[in-house]
Amino acid sequence: MPATQHRGADLLARALSRAGARQLFSLSGNQIMPVYDAALDAGLTITHVRHEGAAVHMADAWGRLTGEPGIALLTGGPGHANGIGALYTALAAESPLVMLSGHAPLNQLGRGAFQEMAQADIAAPVTKASFTTRSVESLGHDLARAMRIARSGRPGPVHLSLPFDVLEHTVKDPYVCAPDEDDFYAPAQSISVALAEELLAQINRAKSPLIIAGPMLASSRGQNLRDQLARATGAPVVCMESPRGIADPCLGAFGDVLPDADLIVLIGKQADYTLRFAQPPAVGKACRFIVVDPDINVLRQSVATIGRDRVALNVVADVSPSIHALIERAEKNALKTNSWMSEVIAAVAYRPAAWASATATQAGTLHALEIGRAVQKILDDADDPILVVDGGEFGQWAQACMSASTRIINGPAGSIGSAIPFALAARVARPNATVVAVLGDGTFGFHMAEFDTAVRHHLPFVAVVGNDSCWNAEYQIQLRTYGNERTVGCELLPGAAYEKAVIALGGHGERVTSATELPGALARAVKAKLPACVNTMIARMPAPTVSRAATPSGGAH
Repeated sequence: MPATQHRGADLLARALSRAGARQLFSLSGNQIMPVYDAALDAGLTITHVRHEGAAVHMADAWGRLTGEPGIALLTGGPGHANGIGALYTALAAESPLVMLSGHAPLNQLGRGAFQEMAQADIAAPVTKASFTTRSVESLGHDLARAMRIARSGRPGPVHLSLPFDVLEHTVKDPYVCAPDEDDFYAPAQSISVALAEELLAQINRAKSPLIIAGPMLASSRGQNLRDQLARATGAPVVCMESPRGIADPCLGAFGDVLPDADLIVLIGKQADYTLRFAQPPAVGKACRFIVVDPDINVLRQSVATIGRDRVALNVVADVSPSIHALIERAEKNALKTNSWMSEVIAAVAYRPAAWASATATQAGTLHALEIGRAVQKILDDADDPILVVDGGEFGQWAQACMSASTRIINGPAGSIGSAIPFALAARVARPNATVVAVLGDGTFGFHMAEFDTAVRHHLPFVAVVGNDSCWNAEYQIQLRTYGNERTVGCELLPGAAYEKAVIALGGHGERVTSATELPGALARAVKAKLPACVNTMIARMPAPTVSRAATPSGGAH
């Protein structure tokens, strides 16, 4: 190729580098080979995975951890299709990412091209935007548009298809086609000073105000912002990021105090099923609402769901700048404080006293809380702990009894299978972190092969598997609804030796059948500096239901 010629793939790689997106999560394939070649000259790093879904999950985790869109690079056709399911997890979690997919050549479409597929149409329902670039001249600007949409407003995934002939087509002057740095960002829309003061005045007049944030504020950066907002306003701030909503065991007895709120401010939080659609008895009949949301359609839906007569104020504005505006105005107005804050904090922190000493009663198994206590010790001793939690009933126990300064969960989508890719992305984003992924045996099977990725890329982490040989969430539903004689399709291989599979892939593995074995096994797994699996045998039990008014289901034995 003449030195004066520049391929579309080169323009794309340079645009990624210009945007600061130097890390790609990818599985190679025919349609994206030009991008792989261009990545070498652009200084892009490729973490090469074993399944396209894992690449998208990794881009999702990258977005949550860094706040910048993660980049997944997939081949076209079946590769693109394999990545689609993971987009839904990112969409529900409000995680910024861009999925770049190879695509059949534009000049062959409609004639039976290799792997021809309506890729943009297929990805559209699970993305903020989905489109196909149409020329080499627009390629860089299309990437900038995708990244701008992914990080703006309510963050989320965006898909961009890359036709092979566009990637191979050349131009003489690449600088004419290059986007400006500002093209990758959208201007933020903050709440006005007048509306900020009105909102704060309503909080100040309320006896028991409550601010509820959505998943976009679930990161450690979001936690810091939530804490500042709570201190400034004197109103408790709760973040909801679980499909179990107000019944999320991580929120303790939050559901007990929610009906006592007389004003609820939803900031970037939809009035959806997780909040029981903001209807009594989950919330008080006389409770008023304020809704702040960056998406006009979501705002209108929330107002309609709540009921217009119950909404005192609704504002279209971006979440983070609006919170900063509220903090600034609140500091000037010295809002009152009261015991309501302490009451909500205590409710969220509540866990049954029996949990502190819960043990398994079935020989050869551990109670989820025994695992929680041992894992928490590892997290507490780490300088930079990252906790990843995924899975059904076991995952709910883990979320309820384990904590770290940085946490990533499967999120409101209620999907499973993302824990191992999430953990790998965490190690890429923060190479010195201690990453512990806690997951059930069902979810472990989704991306077991990514231990190969972890070994190849030198990404040590510890996977703690709760092994009850069962799709336990579904088993518990069948048990409750149909009875023990009608449980079907939930059994997994009894006591599967997942640790041996990890050892075979070059990692560290141990099997644990008693609580006394676990601390040593965890310590060795961390010390091994390898991708590790601690396969713990657990008894089948339902997820906890935490309430100060009732005995928790699946409680201590």
